Amino acid sequence: MTQIAERTAGSAPGSTAAPVTFAKALNAALADAMEADASVLMFGEDVGPLGGVFRVTDGLTARFGEERCFDTPLAEAGIMGMAIGMAMNGMRPVVEMQFDAFAYPAFEQVVSHVAKIPNRTKGKVLLPMVIRIPYAGGIGGVEHHCDSSEAYYAHTPGLTVLAPATVRDAYLMLREAIALSDPVVFLEPKKLYWSKETLDLDELRRTFDEQAGPRSIGSAVVARAGTDATLIAYGPSVPTALAAAAAAAEEGRSLEVIDVRSIVPFDDETVCESVRRTGRAVVIAEAPGFASVASEIVARVQERCFHSLAAPVLRVTGFDIPYPSPKLESYYLPSVDRILDAVDALQWEDRP
Repeated sequence: MTQIAERTAGSAPGSTAAPVTFAKALNAALADAMEADASVLMFGEDVGPLGGVFRVTDGLTARFGEERCFDTPLAEAGIMGMAIGMAMNGMRPVVEMQFDAFAYPAFEQVVSHVAKIPNRTKGKVLLPMVIRIPYAGGIGGVEHHCDSSEAYYAHTPGLTVLAPATVRDAYLMLREAIALSDPVVFLEPKKLYWSKETLDLDELRRTFDEQAGPRSIGSAVVARAGTDATLIAYGPSVPTALAAAAAAAEEGRSLEVIDVRSIVPFDDETVCESVRRTGRAVVIAEAPGFASVASEIVARVQERCFHSLAAPVLRVTGFDIPYPSPKLESYYLPSVDRILDAVDALQWEDRP
């Protein structure tokens, strides 16, 4: 069943709602998971006393000690190998790859072992571990600091791949990922770390504690309702899609925005229900378009919604080049103007 996302949190009587950043929500999720389960631990490069490059792990070492949150050498393959061993022996490690492209030295471990050990052992050995990856652009970083590498992980069977776009989802989805018995690649949009929502963290904790099971994993949401076309996005592209929908509304065009949230498993039902209603769709992602997650979404929509489509499904993505220098990234990243241009190209002359 389609979910409508609540993007504006209200304050109930007696609420302790306050502005919370995306990074703070992740920090709270880690702290709460570590408090609730002694087998959860956090490690990676500079995540200890410093609190990580983006301060997501701030205060965890002081609170839980160096045995539960600690720094590692600059050796991603070693970090991943240690996490695999810990997960195989009853721990729930959460590891941070400091930047998206820094994870590539550990990629062989992820593909050959993290994704395959449960299947290799017929489910006798599970790997309850989370690989946190600050990813994508929009921060003026150089190459190796702004990659959108989701397609590599999504293409690898055995991995759950998540990409939250809101502060609320950052907390709930990380808690759900840590509680899962399967390995999770948790993609954190760097440019959203400082975004804020007014939330009651205590209420979020109760929401997680009271829910019967994972609700975000495998579940997309309608971030904005609309009738004329569907914008499908995830992670850092969701705010851009929402801005494009707001701009289109000023011109009298109603665009629905779907926040995918869970890349693997993928919620075909919510996405296709929207496209069947609107008859038109644009998929938006920062990664290069060729052989991408955006390509897969287009294919799935075309296959399932063919007789409902009034126009081909289009994409607005990064270009098929290495990530550019900071001065050029605004031309590379999907923008409101590029999205609206794609919407304009959806054969509106066929609409009565």
